[in-house]
Amino acid sequence: MDNVRKANIAGTWYPGDPAQLKADIERYLRSARVADIDGKVTGIVVPHAGYVYSGQVAAYAYKAAQENGFDAVILIGPSHRAYFKGASIYNGDGYETPLGVLPVDSTLAGEIVSNSNGTVSLVPDERSPENSLEIQVPFLQMAIGDIPFVPVLMGAQGLDTCSALADAIIKAIGDRKVLVVASSDFSHYHDYDKAVEMDSAALGHIEKIDIEGFLRSLGSEECEACGAGAVIVTMMVARAMGADSGRVLEYMNSGDVTGNKSGVVGYAAVVFYEDAGNDIKKREIAGDELTKQEKELLLRIARESIESGFTGGDMPHINIESGPLEKKMGAFVTLKKQGRLRGCIGLIQGMKPLYETVEKMAQAAAFEDPRFRPVQKDELGGLDIEISALTPLRQIEDVREIEVGRHGIYIAKGSHSGLLLPQVATEYNWDRDTFLRETCAKANLPQDAWEDKDTKIYIFSASVFGED
Repeated sequence: MDNVRKANIAGTWYPGDPAQLKADIERYLRSARVADIDGKVTGIVVPHAGYVYSGQVAAYAYKAAQENGFDAVILIGPSHRAYFKGASIYNGDGYETPLGVLPVDSTLAGEIVSNSNGTVSLVPDERSPENSLEIQVPFLQMAIGDIPFVPVLMGAQGLDTCSALADAIIKAIGDRKVLVVASSDFSHYHDYDKAVEMDSAALGHIEKIDIEGFLRSLGSEECEACGAGAVIVTMMVARAMGADSGRVLEYMNSGDVTGNKSGVVGYAAVVFYEDAGNDIKKREIAGDELTKQEKELLLRIARESIESGFTGGDMPHINIESGPLEKKMGAFVTLKKQGRLRGCIGLIQGMKPLYETVEKMAQAAAFEDPRFRPVQKDELGGLDIEISALTPLRQIEDVREIEVGRHGIYIAKGSHSGLLLPQVATEYNWDRDTFLRETCAKANLPQDAWEDKDTKIYIFSASVFGED
């Protein structure tokens, strides 16, 4: 390897002697007692203080992720010492620690950058003493193994950056088995009791993969996290990879280590995973069983269906050899032009095989959406196509089951009904109540109709994907 980032905090934040470093991490991992996790681990949250403060806490999360056979790791941390827009990825060959060099997955890194629409850039490392990424590398080497990783440093941690980065990562991962690691500490320099109160609020949301609630608590200063953006991105990606459960494995703060409880920093270990026993939630993410190739085929079907609509001819024959594409699933096809909605039509219930639904709804979105004039032939090249494959509707009694960013809503009362897809709430940064009000408006109902006893509320999830 010609271009390797040298360790900058070895000997200060963690031992510089290889034998001592190995012995310390082995001891941390032995001491971490983690109950069996019945399901696929997709993401973890770990602290990034010096090992004497938070190494034992971090070991809990790394131990939970051991022996999962990952193809790569995506490590995300905040930039403490320099602000910059978006996020960056080190474009060298690897990170060196006293334990050797952990290689950078340059292919995966490049795919994340190319899918990010300018949010993420490849940069050379300037030998900065930034700790949020380097502090994790020896743990990765010891607990996960010598597999390539992608070090992502977030300069900005706003929701726009988080969403763009998460989307780029999800697209880049494809069929790979990837562990996403968020490097973050929590409350900073409050007294012990206040720190515990604030961190409990944060972890309550994170454990439920409740992105909306976490954002709301951050905004109200109910909680803190220096790597909040990294945590949000990890929750988004882990959920897209099938995670439906989270577990706080360990929590402590610096006061538990030093005995000084007047101004402490909070540390936590969290794991996100797909609960093998959670049938309801597994049904709600069923659309994500589609492979990258199947999604590409559906997008091709949608575009060719619209093209055939201009000629009046039949759809070109496409050989379908995929079980999931033949399942009866609801789906919406959304068309956008220069980022603005140009048409959106779909079927809520799975009446036909998914590929047939996409074929029909693509033409309907292009030519039959009453809100827009029919798409013209000269517009076709500038249209962006997005498909939302829906899971079955599930009626709920308690609106607290609605997770903004994960669930879409369908509301019905009398002869009125309306549906909004999950991504609509995310695009407009709505909270749960706003999402409910807007769905009522879509149904031509009073905005508070969702509170009526005779109003039926259903939720669903969607596998949402579009053209690159």
